[in-house]
Amino acid sequence: MRLTEFWRRMRAHFGDAYADSWARDYVLAPLGGRTVTQALAEGESAKTVWRAVCQVEDVPPQLR
Repeated sequence: MRLTEFWRRMRAHFGDAYADSWARDYVLAPLGGRTVTQALAEGESAKTVWRAVCQVEDVPPQLR
C-alpha cells in the first residue's frame, strides 16, 4: 500500500481534520506502543500500520 492510499483511507474513516490528530496522538498496542506517525517515521510499512489501525478501530469493510 502506498502512503497516499494509507492517508486517503485514514481521512475517509476519521475525517480530514481528525485523521492527522489521531495519527499523532493515539498509541496503538499492535504497533508496539507507538503512534501511527511514529511507526511510519521509523520505517514501518503503510500496510502494516493500516492493519494495526483496523485492529483497534471499527473500520468499514470497504476501507479495509
